[in-house]
Amino acid sequence: MSSRTVRASTVVVALASFLLSCSGSPKEPADGGKSPAHGVGKAVSAPGSSEPAAASTASRTAPAPAVEKVRDVFARLQATYNDGCTTPANCEYFLGRVLDELNSLELSMKTDPQGPAHFKEPLARIAALHTELGDDRSFANLKKHQDQLTGARDKINAWMQGHPEDYR
Repeated sequence: MSSRTVRASTVVVALASFLLSCSGSPKEPADGGKSPAHGVGKAVSAPGSSEPAAASTASRTAPAPAVEKVRDVFARLQATYNDGCTTPANCEYFLGRVLDELNSLELSMKTDPQGPAHFKEPLARIAALHTELGDDRSFANLKKHQDQLTGARDKINAWMQGHPEDYR
């Protein structure tokens, strides 16, 4: 056997060992199932298929992700000040991002230990924005309501600046 064949065989064996160590195992993982990849092997139905998803071989389900802290979502909302509608493609991304961050902030405020009453004003602004937008989340509708989106962001930013204990 040539040295080249031996090296190739060694690489194949090492790769096979690695792949086997990465494949699912029925025993509990060392992290107690808290790995982000835990439960990834679940089967899903094909798009457009009326067949239900196949039963998973793992009976455990991953825990629901925790809601982010208000300060973390607020930081992302503030980061939208560094962006804008500079091009049509960027405008679509920007407006969608502002809306996503406002929605995340709403969820964080509603589940914050201080309770939603503490965030009454910003939550009212987000609710008014949702009423204005309706169920239409298309770019055309977001563009039409661009001033309301950025206005809600700006007013919530001003409110949060007056409540530094909520974001520090």
